[in-house]
Amino acid sequence: MTLRLLEHDLGLTWVIEEPLERASHALVAGGRVWLIDPVIGDDVLERVRALGPPAGVIRLLDRHGRDSDELARSLGVPLYSLPDAIPDSPFEVIRVQHLPGWHEQGLWWTQRRALVVAEAVGSSPHYRLGDGRPAGIHPMLRLFPPGGLRPYQPEHLLLGHGDPLHGSDAADGLREAYARSRSDLPRMLRAAPALLGAARGRWR
Repeated sequence: MTLRLLEHDLGLTWVIEEPLERASHALVAGGRVWLIDPVIGDDVLERVRALGPPAGVIRLLDRHGRDSDELARSLGVPLYSLPDAIPDSPFEVIRVQHLPGWHEQGLWWTQRRALVVAEAVGSSPHYRLGDGRPAGIHPMLRLFPPGGLRPYQPEHLLLGHGDPLHGSDAADGLREAYARSRSDLPRMLRAAPALLGAARGRWR
């Protein structure tokens, strides 16, 4: 498994170099580390432990747990699966999407103006649908994108697929993703065969 390790002001993001570009995050708050939708990769745990003691593992999407259960057990910390609130944390939980087969929560870190989105928005190629586009709505949500994320103007946008966005790119990327959600449908349909091949029949 080949990873991109991306250090930033909030902690660490690691992205698997694969078509879906699954991304995981370790966020440092008050000297403790919160792991979000983690996939365990080579040498990642050493980097995470260097950030500080773990506080908990957070799972934001119902359709996959990635390595959340295993990592919470191995670290001896609580697992917060689709939480409505996370005690003793800086995060506000956002209700992103709750439909049959798709339950997703998001996180807003007010003090750092950081928005964490597991699946509804991403920056990997199957979300962006082209160069120069910072982020996009999930292909299955483009016709009716969830509105719960619209009010936010983040300075950090941490995603479950693709690299995080920071500074003006974060707010601009989120805004443009919503603005292009429906207008990009023809482009998405043209790209559909390649997207389905990359996903191999599953959106993880």
